[in-house]
Amino acid sequence: FNQDEVRRLYHQHTEATGQIFTEEAVNLAFHLTQGQPWLVNAIAKEITEYMAPDPAIPITVELINQAKEILIKRQDTHLDSLAERLRENRVKAIIQPILSGLELEDTPDDDRRYLLDLGLVVRSLEGGLKIANPIYQEVIPRVLSQGTQDSLPMIQPSWLNADGRLNPHILLDTFLDFWRQHGEPLFKSTPYPEIAPHLVLMAFLHRVVNGGGTLEREYAIGSGRMDICLRYGDVILGMELKVWREGRPDPLAEGLKQLDKYLSGLNLNSGWLVIFDRRPNLPPISDRTTAEIAQSPDGRMITVIRG
Repeated sequence: FNQDEVRRLYHQHTEATGQIFTEEAVNLAFHLTQGQPWLVNAIAKEITEYMAPDPAIPITVELINQAKEILIKRQDTHLDSLAERLRENRVKAIIQPILSGLELEDTPDDDRRYLLDLGLVVRSLEGGLKIANPIYQEVIPRVLSQGTQDSLPMIQPSWLNADGRLNPHILLDTFLDFWRQHGEPLFKSTPYPEIAPHLVLMAFLHRVVNGGGTLEREYAIGSGRMDICLRYGDVILGMELKVWREGRPDPLAEGLKQLDKYLSGLNLNSGWLVIFDRRPNLPPISDRTTAEIAQSPDGRMITVIRG
């Protein structure tokens, strides 16, 4: 569906029941789904049948966002079938570099066409492949980190203050302890070895937000990074994930510059830059994991985590 078709579809519900979709809600629904028919209908059904069955309640941006989270967490049949595809080698060969921000290697045209036909990816206006819509963009890393989430040890939510507010400083200390002790062993629990550190970190963060927060991710082929926004109540934490690979320079300077742009969009003055060192013959993660403060080019105070 294009945006106007989504609007007309939702307007049919308004004509039948009197329940309105605000213009902002329609726009957000199209943005999240990019018109994928099953998702467009699933969001509307979740809201009109379960969340706000009273026609007197207008359907707002807040309800659209809540419905999106419910669909992602529940992984209905449509989303679950996508999850199964992610383990196929020809799918992995294309999705893994997209998630890690690397360029595609030499992949068969038939494999790329397969993912396009599945609706998992689309060609961007610039010509590169990207995940088809923001909901799939959330589902894919969440599904890939599920096995790691199931493998996590018991972690007490010490990062919450007595009033239930997230404390970023305590969260940092808890993560560093977790990473030193469990990071490397958990790499084996991930289905995509090239982005194992990303998936382990996301599994940890999902444990954090399960108490009432959300994770948002941005990644693109060739970008060399993954950006994550953690929201918990009124606390917003922006972070960027970079990989230091063999034969490449330290990504610190590039990461600080890229993180400035991401944090500017979130209207934040601080954040985390996480650098995964994947060069060979390094000491164990337990010995090389560190955290220090660095200033970004735009003057933001950045916590640089190396592991």
